[in-house]
Amino acid sequence: MSNIRLEVQWSPVHPKKFITWGNEIFLYETCTSKQAKAPSVPISSSTYAHLLATNSYHHYVKCVDIYPHVEPADMLLALGQANGKVVLTTFGPSAYDALGLTGLELSPKHARQCNAVAWNPIDSNLLVSGLDKYRSDYSIQLWDTLKCPIHTRSYYSQISQNVKTGSIPSADNSARPIIELCLSEAIHSLGWVHYSSRTILVGSSNKYLKLLDLRVSETPKGVQSVTTKAVFGVAVAPFNDHHVASFVDNTIAIWDMRSFDKPLLGLAQKKHIIKINWCPTRHNLLGSLQRDSSAIHLHDVQQSVDEGEATVLERSVHPGPSNQLTSFSWHPKDESRLLTISIAGLLTDYCVVERMTLNWSPSFHIVWTHGRKTLKTISSKDKIYQDIEDISLKMFHRAKLYYGLLPDLGQNGNLAEDDSLKAVWKMLSYCRKLVDDGTIPNIADLKHPGIRTVFGLDRNTYMSKSECVKTQWTDVKSSVKVYSSLERDVALQLCGWKLDSETPLESVLEKLEVEEEYARAAALATFYLHLTRAIQLLNRGAGSNPRLSIVSMALAGYSAQSSGLWRQACLESKQQLTDPYLKAIFAFLTADGDNYDSILYEKCLNIEDRIGFACRFLSDSRLIDFLTKLTAEYMEEGKLNGLLLTGSCKEALPLLQKHLDNTGDVQTVSLIVVRSFPVALIHEDVILQDWVNSYRNLLDSWRLWVHRAKLDILLNASKPPPQQVFVSCNFCKKSISAYLQGMKKGGVGGGGNKFNMSSAAAAKYSTSPNKHKITSCPHCRKPQPRCAVCLVNMGTSASHTCIPEPGAPGDTSDSLNLLYGRHSAARSRAGALVHLNEFGAWYTWCQICRHGGHAAHILAWFNEHTECPVSTCTCQCLALDAANQIGSITSPPISS
Repeated sequence: MSNIRLEVQWSPVHPKKFITWGNEIFLYETCTSKQAKAPSVPISSSTYAHLLATNSYHHYVKCVDIYPHVEPADMLLALGQANGKVVLTTFGPSAYDALGLTGLELSPKHARQCNAVAWNPIDSNLLVSGLDKYRSDYSIQLWDTLKCPIHTRSYYSQISQNVKTGSIPSADNSARPIIELCLSEAIHSLGWVHYSSRTILVGSSNKYLKLLDLRVSETPKGVQSVTTKAVFGVAVAPFNDHHVASFVDNTIAIWDMRSFDKPLLGLAQKKHIIKINWCPTRHNLLGSLQRDSSAIHLHDVQQSVDEGEATVLERSVHPGPSNQLTSFSWHPKDESRLLTISIAGLLTDYCVVERMTLNWSPSFHIVWTHGRKTLKTISSKDKIYQDIEDISLKMFHRAKLYYGLLPDLGQNGNLAEDDSLKAVWKMLSYCRKLVDDGTIPNIADLKHPGIRTVFGLDRNTYMSKSECVKTQWTDVKSSVKVYSSLERDVALQLCGWKLDSETPLESVLEKLEVEEEYARAAALATFYLHLTRAIQLLNRGAGSNPRLSIVSMALAGYSAQSSGLWRQACLESKQQLTDPYLKAIFAFLTADGDNYDSILYEKCLNIEDRIGFACRFLSDSRLIDFLTKLTAEYMEEGKLNGLLLTGSCKEALPLLQKHLDNTGDVQTVSLIVVRSFPVALIHEDVILQDWVNSYRNLLDSWRLWVHRAKLDILLNASKPPPQQVFVSCNFCKKSISAYLQGMKKGGVGGGGNKFNMSSAAAAKYSTSPNKHKITSCPHCRKPQPRCAVCLVNMGTSASHTCIPEPGAPGDTSDSLNLLYGRHSAARSRAGALVHLNEFGAWYTWCQICRHGGHAAHILAWFNEHTECPVSTCTCQCLALDAANQIGSITSPPISS
């Protein structure tokens, strides 16, 4: 058996049966472990293979194909032998005996090896065989089994007779092929094309792949052919009739028969290939087996040629123990199930596990599938979400609370339930308040200037030289160098370190004491050279942290003349401390000269405290160097607290991008951009727009329409809508609207008043009687059209128009109802508009006759008339209005 390659093949019509063959042919049937009976062998953890029959009458079998039709129910095999014969056989007496098919021999004229045999999947009587080369004979032979002579002797008697005598049927009784092709060629493999019952694909002579059309039996011919060495293992894809696979050596070629010039794909493998086979239950999945391998390699063709260049996902599966496999076969019905056989004859029934397709909906429902079956769904209310900290779920819960949309920036931090984000929003709120109050100047038109902006580092400008003053301790006879300048004062203000009469040190310390931040309060008191106050704060906090009392005792021993023993004890105690502020206190008191690196580069300290300390105790050059390094540190780590350094400008983009890459929190990044960055920068920078649009789409996917609308309002709040109504002169065609005139005079956007209003708009809200009036074109001086009712040039106010009381003569209630409905509140607002001379002075005209005038006058006119107010015009203006809902308007009675 070692010289014979073992093969395995599932029956295409018997779902539980398969055959193996080498020297002998075995028929097996699969069953469960409970149904197993001798002789059975386990082929998986849950299935056994029960041996049904053995066929040992035929030797030197080179190829086998199983009859692919359901009826009769017995199994019929076509065996290709080394002498070129194709023998039809079964496993004992069957229904094929009566048809004369059992034992039928299909012999070529000249003996040579049969390399391939295949039943036609559509016409059950057709069988094709492929033979080795013979110089004067054909190698493709198509047989019609129903036209072959019927044997009169039984199958078994004939076999016995042939074995004894070594004879073959006489020429007169031999079957003959109905079609012969490929003269003097060697056929290595062949296969039927599924979309046609008379088309086959063959690999021949080590260099041709041919598509042969057998529909015209008299003159069969090759339809297409291509020169290639990949002529072995020809296999047609079951779900794509145009895709074909073949191989040579260690290369698999996938072809498209519609474009046969070159392979669609070439898949190079590590070892020589011995078999390929398409999966009959899975689209475009090709399995391959390599020589001396224990793995089945899977090639998933992801894209067809219609959609562009195809791509393949490759992986391998190990069906069983690490034994050398010789063959495999896909199950014809069960999805992704295959059977393998090893060189030792070990069978393995294996189900290929599909790649899990995990889908996560925007509503946090998770579903994954296996093949065609849905395995499981996890809803958004599942307890699993309580165990994971997914940023999308956090963003969803924050968004529902209007996170980032509250008017007070500091309140948004409370909704985040994250200390770092809370500190960021608090910092932005504090900075905005300082700018709005005028406490710090509006630098570079930024609502949130950063420390680098204050010192001009973002613009490569020089900071003013700082003044160095030796400041005395309040209760120790010693002094420390303290630096000051205008820029440092602004920076200290941003850090909350600027102490003056309005913000004394004591109020800051009391606030920290209320928040129980005793260590930080003590450190701040120490940095402002109030050692006694620091000791008091530590003693007060000793109730919750006994270690603070020990630290206070150590601080009490500090003096300018402290011995080296005290310093050494403090340095050793510092190494045992975990609180960064306590460590900073000892580092400050034991500093060697002006070397404060252990404080400046302590990452556990708040960024505002590190910057504030540097602004007080570092020289100009060291301060700039420290700020540069600190900016690089926060940029690299993506900490949003670094906005205190960069401010809300373009320099902050790498910081925000790094934070987004680290956390995926597009929500916070987008909201910070909308709430703090200049509008012009948002509309100019594509990256900022992508962030904001991504979050807008996220809100849409969560169906938070109101939240998305509020975000849009904030985004466009400082970008006023463009003017939509214009008036132009009928003579020179130039604009005469007060809005444009105000723009030309610098009234709009030019700083004419606090709110940048136009002169016309300002006059409208003015209490002065000299309101803005334009009765003629300011360009050509031509008068404007007159109102058809009052005959005054348009542009003049219609202040004399009033709203009569309901029921009084001239009551325009119906006219107001025409525009505002019958609602009393709407009508009162309309009346107020007329009294304020806003709506009443609007231009209005008929679209037919072009006559018109002040809106208030026109409404009053058509309350009592149906025709145009111009005496010579008979246009029924109001009747032409599609929005007219006045039931009946009668003409005034004619006086006798």
